[in-house]
Amino acid sequence: MESAATHVPHTGDQSAGVTPFQAQAQGARRAARELATASRQTKDAALHAMADALLEARREVLGANGRDVATAREQGTSEAMVDRLALTDARLEAMTQGLRDLAMLPDPVGEVLRGWKTGAGVRIEQVRVPLGVVGIIYEARPNVTADAAGICLKSGNATLLRGSSSALESNRVIVAALRAGLEAAGLPADAVNLVEGGREVTTTMMRARGLVDVLIPRGGAGLINHVVENSQVPVIETGTGNCHLYVDASADLEMALEIALNAKTQRPSVCNALETVLVHQDVAGEFWAAAGPALSGAGVTVHADPGTVDLVPGAVAATEEDYLAEALSLDLSARVVGSIDQAIEHIQAHTTGHSETIVSEDARAIEEFVGRVDAAAVLVNASSRFVDGGEFGFGAEIGISTQKLHARGPMGLEEMTSTKYVVTGRGQVRG
Repeated sequence: MESAATHVPHTGDQSAGVTPFQAQAQGARRAARELATASRQTKDAALHAMADALLEARREVLGANGRDVATAREQGTSEAMVDRLALTDARLEAMTQGLRDLAMLPDPVGEVLRGWKTGAGVRIEQVRVPLGVVGIIYEARPNVTADAAGICLKSGNATLLRGSSSALESNRVIVAALRAGLEAAGLPADAVNLVEGGREVTTTMMRARGLVDVLIPRGGAGLINHVVENSQVPVIETGTGNCHLYVDASADLEMALEIALNAKTQRPSVCNALETVLVHQDVAGEFWAAAGPALSGAGVTVHADPGTVDLVPGAVAATEEDYLAEALSLDLSARVVGSIDQAIEHIQAHTTGHSETIVSEDARAIEEFVGRVDAAAVLVNASSRFVDGGEFGFGAEIGISTQKLHARGPMGLEEMTSTKYVVTGRGQVRG
């Protein structure tokens, strides 16, 4: 298997003025042309081979990740970000299973979305096709490296993976294993590339029209905004997750508590974790009588409005910044609201458009919440932690898109395709 030591960026022909990144991108374009016509059988075999190679490299992957985690802690990185960076045996197993799950899914490439025949007898079909070369710029989360590579491969795309420096050693070993798996399956290793270098390389990727077909930033608001505002390459925007839970007057309060605990504490460092609870005034006392001790027992600090502070021992006063923040920690904002209208108004003023939840037994309230709340995902009586590509049955995900064009919500295989029209005739000409 190709080792981490031998997997280095292509150097290209420097005398001809080709930069390392240009050489990588050109290799990715050649690989993308081959992937565009690869059969499902070939791609699925490659996904299994990539998973096998990752398992074979388990010791190297976890060793490299341990060094990344140690460096992060030495540099004072927050525990929320360390959790995103860290790999365990279980997380590595999940990465490999994600690749195998992708192999079980239908191949989107070549799917006919619609077709018809014109009055002139010409047949027109709209067909799914790969995007081409997909550049992904992301922070920490080395599991994203395998997920993104697998989704792009299955959907016929080559990838240029620009991970953060904090995960560099992990990503080097992971990408080396993925490339070895590709070669073992007879596909070009250049279908998966790790882009290394300083910040100037990120700038180069954003200016690489003609080499990169689309960029996807995945990380904090600063990274996403920088790419969206500065890229000359088309961008699919992923988003941060300031996710809300509204506990309606009609809610099953035991259910609401279970959902709140799961959404906040099951993994607080991820974008679909709960950040704010809004509780109708008619049930606020009863809800917080149970929720306050339960959340406190789980290590959660509640930042709340005066009405909630009075109900929750240990709660602290919330600021407007608390309500706007994606905390990614065991800090939870809270507020008592007088109506569903007030809850929706609060969400509209603070949401990042990721995932918003209502717990209610009132069909009319549910209909109003679902209709009026503008987010990539709206949940009814379920935890926001379900807003995930794996949980949606996508095998894995590239990220959660909060934009409104092309892809929205968890991005799986179909979201990594575009379409083209195939027009078939028998010599017809237009009159």
